[in-house]
Amino acid sequence: MSLPIAIAAFATSLLSAAALYAGSRHCRWPSWKPLRRSGSLAGLALAVVSLLLWIVLLGGGAGLCAMLGTWMLAMVALPYLALSVRDREAEN
Repeated sequence: MSLPIAIAAFATSLLSAAALYAGSRHCRWPSWKPLRRSGSLAGLALAVVSLLLWIVLLGGGAGLCAMLGTWMLAMVALPYLALSVRDREAEN
């Protein structure tokens, strides 16, 4: 029972970070530019869903820490991933 909730919580954390990154002006992926207007709102909604799922799974304090940990890890990793993909496209 808890494994599907953990997978859903982790996935919504990553999707929330991706949506917020797509909604920012600093997004480096050209294919994500059309998501700029709806990305921020969707990212915030997914963050709330992720937080609720983590709280159901782990409780209040640990759920908040787990959500923020996965969320911020994705927030830091997405720009570096975009840079590496962009560099590979420039080489080809």
